[in-house]
Amino acid sequence: MSAKIPTVVLGGTGYVAGELLRLIAGHPQFDLAAVMSDSQPGESVSKAFPHLASVYSDVRFKSQADVERLLVETPQSAVFSAAPHGVSAALIDSLLSVAARAGTRPRVVDISADFRYSSAEAYEAVYKHAHGAPKRIAEFTCAVPEHLKKLETTHVAHPGCFATATLLASVPLLALGLTSTTLFVAGITGSTGAGRKPIEGTHHPLRHSDLYSYNALTHRHAPEIAACARAASGVEADFAFVPHSGPFARGIHVTVQAPLKASVDTPKVLAALREFYADCPFIRVGEQAPRVKEVATSNYAHLSAVANGRTVAVMCVVDNLNKGAAGGAVQWMNRIFGLAETSGLTAPAPGWT
Repeated sequence: MSAKIPTVVLGGTGYVAGELLRLIAGHPQFDLAAVMSDSQPGESVSKAFPHLASVYSDVRFKSQADVERLLVETPQSAVFSAAPHGVSAALIDSLLSVAARAGTRPRVVDISADFRYSSAEAYEAVYKHAHGAPKRIAEFTCAVPEHLKKLETTHVAHPGCFATATLLASVPLLALGLTSTTLFVAGITGSTGAGRKPIEGTHHPLRHSDLYSYNALTHRHAPEIAACARAASGVEADFAFVPHSGPFARGIHVTVQAPLKASVDTPKVLAALREFYADCPFIRVGEQAPRVKEVATSNYAHLSAVANGRTVAVMCVVDNLNKGAAGGAVQWMNRIFGLAETSGLTAPAPGWT
């Protein structure tokens, strides 16, 4: 595809939206057509994201009505939703309905949790409110790109950042039958994972030089991880997940541990991971323990593993805003439009964030 693809970002003032805008600015095919923010229509995008002023100095946030007019006039478009959980589904449903009446065909990648479950009941059991568009759920598939060779639905729900790292580390273990179906996960996330609105957990004086767990064994992303792992591996697994808040802004470090079914040493586990991800350009499997700074701001994931014959531990690092959100979404949209999966995403991490 040589023509530029009109691209829309919903929920335009948050950290993930800012990362989407940064990636779109450097993408060879996606051409920003609108950034929607119902809370700040008409305001300058560069005011919300000063670091993007050099590329979006004249761009202003649009209202929902503006975006609806754009979709009606555009035969084909790429729509990224960075709207909040509980808001995204109804917004997407409204926009798709308007487009359908006009005979146009937007393709959507949703980065919220609204379409990550296969039923409204499953979503409502976790998020404790009614689903915003239950009839749209069947139009979405939730998976990380590396775990689904062929997309059968029109739209995609991208898993969350913790889920992305955990799935990359655990799905090979389950799919290859190397471990038991109970996996123990310890994950550490940077403060940007909590969103742009200041809260106690992300307030710098409380988080700086500290490390603490939260929602141990009760985190809402654990059911999402289990559902995606089942779809990717065919195995029903239980994830004992303990998330932690780390004293850094960007990145996620996850360690997945599980008992081995048979005695396997470290070289064999590393070989199995390399073979599993042999055709995945954004996955690197190394012998050394991966570090967050190796991937921060990039769409790459670094993995390593150790095994002692009884237990295996797989470590994975990703950038929460990029590979775990905006970058993974762009990777999906590349596939949806038949572009090279790596388009606009191959910049390496700076290393000294």
